[in-house]
Amino acid sequence: LDGFLVGMPFADPGMLYPASACEVLGINPRMLNVVDIGGATPAGMIWRAAAAIDAGMCQAVLCIVADLNKIGDQKVPVVSVQREFESPYGNIGANCGYAMIAHRHMYEYGTKPEQMAKIAVDQRTNALKNPLAIFNDKPLTIEDVLASRMIVDPLHIFEIVSPCSGGAAVIVASPEVAKRAKNPPIWLLGAGEYSNHASITYAPSLTDSPIKPAADLAFQMAGVERKDIDLVCPYDCYTITVLITLEDAGFCKKGQGGPFAMEHNLSYAGDFPCNTHGGQLSFGQPGLGGGMSHVTEAIRQLMGRGDGRQVKDAALAYVNGNGGIMSEQVSLIMERRA
Repeated sequence: LDGFLVGMPFADPGMLYPASACEVLGINPRMLNVVDIGGATPAGMIWRAAAAIDAGMCQAVLCIVADLNKIGDQKVPVVSVQREFESPYGNIGANCGYAMIAHRHMYEYGTKPEQMAKIAVDQRTNALKNPLAIFNDKPLTIEDVLASRMIVDPLHIFEIVSPCSGGAAVIVASPEVAKRAKNPPIWLLGAGEYSNHASITYAPSLTDSPIKPAADLAFQMAGVERKDIDLVCPYDCYTITVLITLEDAGFCKKGQGGPFAMEHNLSYAGDFPCNTHGGQLSFGQPGLGGGMSHVTEAIRQLMGRGDGRQVKDAALAYVNGNGGIMSEQVSLIMERRA
């Protein structure tokens, strides 16, 4: 390992974090850095590592994110101009922002609560086959989701990410190094990144996200089409996030994410496998490590290591990382080669 990328943990942020982490791990990297684009950080690490390798800076990069979830009240200081002018009006935290997005999508396209709930239900089906998921012991129904506690209208508790502690890591390596790996390597075919706002107040639209340009870049680079993809692993801090990702990444028409979710089986055994590890809604979100779970699940599936939730003949996967309130977006396309 001669490269190191890390996401800053919420539990212990600080200066010189990459060097401190490398010191603990016993790594002496030729390239090290912090990637800080919210939940898109893990996906963003992958293409940055590949670019560093392509530039000759290093040969094998450890990309790692981990966090300790602190239970209890946490006060977020008003430290930005955006928060200064949003917080007094009740727009506090991600729950409120994504609830506004959901409401607007319902208003513009007629999206129904049961359509969003279906996403949580299918992902829970996947989690039941994942021993690492925090909710792997109880199935969900649409009725269960809609009857669960409302957190911020129209989002119920089962439609919102589940915080936990944990972490995940991926090694991105040159082809020469990858040949020595125990498991067959998975290839990065394409990547795209795009951001057009930080605060939701400055978003050009509540229902059109930066995912579209990011996904278009990734598919153009990969030279494949949407219909070629065998499984998708979209960031899922909320059910509405998945729904909009399916639309803006081009898997269905704009405004049709709700009907698409109802018409397709999103489980690992279905016709459109989505977040086969359970997604962060059922797998859990250990800070930025939640985003890495989508990357590692796609890799496991392409390696054929999906255990009881393996997607049959999985060869191409689409992964999307989402930071902020639909702010920073990173799309990846990965491939298993024979």
